[in-house]
Amino acid sequence: MLLKSTTRHIRIFAGEIDSDGELVPSSQVLTLDIDPDNEFIWNEDALQKLRDKFNELVEASSGADLTDYNLRRIGSDLEHFMRSLLQLGEISYNLNARVTNYSMGLPRLATESSQ
Repeated sequence: MLLKSTTRHIRIFAGEIDSDGELVPSSQVLTLDIDPDNEFIWNEDALQKLRDKFNELVEASSGADLTDYNLRRIGSDLEHFMRSLLQLGEISYNLNARVTNYSMGLPRLATESSQ
């Protein structure tokens, strides 16, 4: 059975992609899918920060059983980390996305007093 965690912007699968592009369940490998609906504009630095946070969370839970709960916890922590990247201006909403629902909060707009 394939264990997975699916949040709005993060998907984690206990498995790896094989040479045919199929996801094969694995208890040793986690696969991370970031922002599958392209709701955000990413740069390589922000993506690397999120991957580093993912690796940190996985390392912190090493030795624990691989369960749905543990994967959901990691996914939830990554969602919170994404929100902090958005609030810091390191990522931004993709206004050309299929849906713009501002799921992480309304965008901040520069005002005359802050310019």
